Amino acid sequence: MRNTVRNIVIEFMDKSIEKQAVELVERKGIGHPDSICDGIAESVSRALSKEYYDRYGKILHHNTDQVELVGGTAEPNFGGGEVTKPIYILLSGRATTQVNNETIPVGDIAINAAEKYLDKNIKNLDVNSHVQIEQRLGQGSTDLMSVFARDGIPKANDTSFGAGFAPFSTIEKLVLATEKHILTSGIKEAGEDVKVMGLRIGDKITLTIACALVSKYIPDMDHYKSVIEELHSSVENMVPTMTDKDVDIHLNTADDYDKGEIYLTVTGTSAEQGDDGSVGRGNRSNGLITPYRPMSLEATSGKNPVNHIGKIYNLLANKIAEDIAAEGAQQVHVKLLSQIGKPIDQPLIASIHVIGDPGIEKDIKRATNYWLENISQITEMCMNGTVTTF
Repeated sequence: MRNTVRNIVIEFMDKSIEKQAVELVERKGIGHPDSICDGIAESVSRALSKEYYDRYGKILHHNTDQVELVGGTAEPNFGGGEVTKPIYILLSGRATTQVNNETIPVGDIAINAAEKYLDKNIKNLDVNSHVQIEQRLGQGSTDLMSVFARDGIPKANDTSFGAGFAPFSTIEKLVLATEKHILTSGIKEAGEDVKVMGLRIGDKITLTIACALVSKYIPDMDHYKSVIEELHSSVENMVPTMTDKDVDIHLNTADDYDKGEIYLTVTGTSAEQGDDGSVGRGNRSNGLITPYRPMSLEATSGKNPVNHIGKIYNLLANKIAEDIAAEGAQQVHVKLLSQIGKPIDQPLIASIHVIGDPGIEKDIKRATNYWLENISQITEMCMNGTVTTF
C-alpha cells in the first residue's frame, strides 16, 4: 500500500436504522420500465468496455447512461393477446467512435447488447416484434475525454459524491429477497415486472407487491385469482426464512375482480402499455430505494467504470461499508466526495458514520484505504458484470 494520506473522517453514531420507528424500502424489479433502462444502459457500457479492451488493451471514454423507454400499446386477454404498438427504446449518450483512422461500430455494439439483455431477462418479450430500438450515441465532449485520457490513476470526471451503507436491515433484505423469490418461484404466469414496497412500523412489516401476470398462461379469471393466491402463499412461506417479525402481504392491490380490472400483460412488463422508463429513476446501486438511508441521485448504470464518479464512488462506498460491517460494526454509512480532475483514489473527503465499538477505528481506516488503493477492482467488476448497479 502506498503511503498516501487521505482525508478520512470517522464519526460514531448511537441509533441504528432497526431502532427507528418507521422504515420504508422499495425495489423496482428487473422488468420495471426504469430497471429495463438501467439494465440496458449497463449492458451497453459493458459491451463497449470489452470491445475497447479487446482492441486497445484499455477501456476508452464512454457514458451510455441515457436510455429512454416509451411504453407501447397492448391488448392482453385471457389465453393470449398481442402487442399492437412496440415499446420504443432510445440508446443515447457518448462513446469513443474513432481511434486514429479506425472506426468503432459503437451503434451496432449498443443495439446488439440491448437486444441480448432483453432476450435474456424478459422471457415473454419478443425482441423482434415487441420492441423498436434505436441509437443516437455521439462522440464525447473534448474536455471530459481529455480528463479521461490523463496518465496515472484515473482522474475524476466530475465534482460529485457517492453514498453507500451496510449491513442491510431486516426489511431491506426482505424486500430484495421478495422480488428474487418471485422470479425464481417457478410460477410461469408471473412476469418480471415486480415492484415491492416495504413498510416497517415498529416490529410490524407490510409488503405491497405489484406483479404483472402473463396473459397467455391465464385462461380465465378463476385462474388469475388462483395465481395471485399461489404467489401470496409462496411469499408467505419464504418470509420465515428471512425474519420472525409479523409480515402482512398485499398483492396487486389495484385489482377489481368485479369490474374485470386486473394486472394482465402480454409480455410480463408494464412497458408494453404506456408505462415509460429512464435510467437512474429507480433502484440505487445496491438494488434498493431507501429514503431512510444516505443515497446519491446519480444514475449508476451505463456510466463509464474508469473515472465516472457517479458510478465508481457509489459502488465503492457500498464495498467499503460492507467491509467495515464485516469488522463488527452494527451500522455503517459511507459518503465519498471527488473533485474534478483529481485522482479518484484521493477523495476530497471520505466521511464514515459508524455504530459500533470505537476500538475498530483502525480497521475502518484500513478497509477504506484498501478499497481506495485498489479502486481499479471496481472497474474490473463492472466490465465482468460481477457487481450490481441497480
